[in-house]
Order: sequence, then structure tokens, then C-alpha cells
Amino acid sequence: MRKIRILLTGGGGMVGRNLLEHPDIGEFEVLAPRSGELDLRDFHAVQGYLCKHKPDMVVHAAGKVGGIQANMREPVSFLMDNLDMGRNIVWAAYQTGIKKLLNLGSSCMYPRNSMEPLREEMVLKGELEPTNEGYALAKVVTARLCEYLMREDAGYQYKTLIPCNIYGRYDKFDPSHSHLIPAIIHKIHQAKQSGQHTVEIWGDGTARREFMYAGDLADAMMRAIKNFDTLPPSMNVGLGHDYTINEYYQAAADVLGYQGSFMHNLSKPVGMARKLVSTERQVAWGWSAKTGLREGMEKTYEFYLKECQQ
Repeated sequence: MRKIRILLTGGGGMVGRNLLEHPDIGEFEVLAPRSGELDLRDFHAVQGYLCKHKPDMVVHAAGKVGGIQANMREPVSFLMDNLDMGRNIVWAAYQTGIKKLLNLGSSCMYPRNSMEPLREEMVLKGELEPTNEGYALAKVVTARLCEYLMREDAGYQYKTLIPCNIYGRYDKFDPSHSHLIPAIIHKIHQAKQSGQHTVEIWGDGTARREFMYAGDLADAMMRAIKNFDTLPPSMNVGLGHDYTINEYYQAAADVLGYQGSFMHNLSKPVGMARKLVSTERQVAWGWSAKTGLREGMEKTYEFYLKECQQ
């Protein structure tokens, strides 16, 4: 019996590489072309690739990603690259008759500064966070395109998972491109190595964030691939609880064995006050994250030491 063939975009990124490490991935034939082999910003190249390889399903995990600094520095490319990639893979899949597509959105699609958990129906119900608005707009448009195609033709099932913030193995640790947790790990590691007695935290550290270990997102994606028909059209993937920025710094200090103190730079941008996704649909669907913060930090730091400190 032929294995189900899946085209995975973003196979070289953190999410894609964690999915490729999932213990059940061998049940499928996975095509995971890197950008040098398939430029998702080129519609005709994408359409030609799909016509040639005829996957049964597309998993769209590719994207230009980065933290606050990168998004503020390069808003044009964060909008254009992600918009082109999303539009091209979804439209080309539809044009070539691929009936199943799993799209990865982002919790930045939600309105800024909502103190309540973010429910799937809240997309476009308020102002986006300005520091990553371009990326968010691209993700919203791609998710809406999936929704519109299903509305026009129920034979096509193009569904969107909306993960909370992710960290873990294969993360980016360079401060100019990294998200919060890898940036914290890098910063505290450098401070420990150089004997710094204090580490700077942007803002007062009370903003709250939800970060899930990337291996858990891969597990949710694998369950979605295997149980695609039961997956809601749009569903958050998260922990259902969050931590303050200060708590993430302290957790990293504990894992790394850093004995210094922290100082707050109140002149720096901090983004949203809180960003916590609702996990009601996810819980009803029957999945929950397994990796605790300390365990996830330990695995991520182990990867950092092995891969980034050669």
C-alpha cells in the first residue's frame, strides 16, 4: 500500500525540522524541498512542483520569522515574503486539485492587548500589534484564503492551526533574529561565560507570554495529519497558561546555573501586555502539550550548546 505523500514547506525551519523528527513521520512519504530547490515566492515554480510530484496533502509551515527587532527593522519583507509564500502554496494547491492542506498561522493574527484568552473567532476583531503587523497581515490573509476556498468548494479542506509562541530545537539564537526564549538563553549564557553580574530585561518584565516547546507543536501537527477530518477548520495550539517575561528569565537562569541579577530597561519596546490563546477547541479535539517549561528549556539549551557553541 502506497504511503500518503505530504509536501512539507519550511522543512528547514524550526517547526518543519521538529515535525521531521517526530517518531511517526516514517508512516508518510514526505517531500521537504528547501528554498534553493523550491522558491515559494515564485507561483509558477510552486505550481510546477505540485504538478510534478502530486502530493496527497500539503503542510505549509514555511515563513520568514523573527522577533521584535527583526520585525521592526524589516516590515516590508515580513509582509511580502509571507504573503507571497502563503498565497502561492494555497492557490497552487487548489489549482492542481490537492484536496487537503494544513496551514500554520500565528497567534500574532489576534488583536493586541486582549487580557482574555484569544479565541479563533477573534481574528480581525481588533487592532494588530504594530511591532509585527506585516507578518500578522500575511498570516491573516493566508488563513482567510483557506477559509474562502472551503466556503466556495466543500470538496477542499484547507485548515489552519494557530500556534502560540514556539521555542525549542533548531531555534534561532542570534539576537538580531531571535524570539524571546532563545534570546534569553543566548543572553544569559553569554553573561555567565563572561562573568557579567547583571542581565538586562526589556521593559519591566511583567508582560505575559505563552511559549510552547516545538516538539509539542510537531506532535499536534502529526495528530492533525492523521486525524485531518476531525480537525476544526481553525484551531489554536497552545498551553492554555502563560508566564511573565521575568519568570522566563528566572527559569533560564535556573537551567543555566546563572547566579547574577536582572535589571530592567524601561525605554525598550515590549510588544503586547499579554498574548494567551484559548485552548477550548484543542481540548475538545483531544490534544494537550506534554513538555513543561523547565524540561523544554533544558532541551533547548542542550541544543544551543551542541549546535551554536562549536
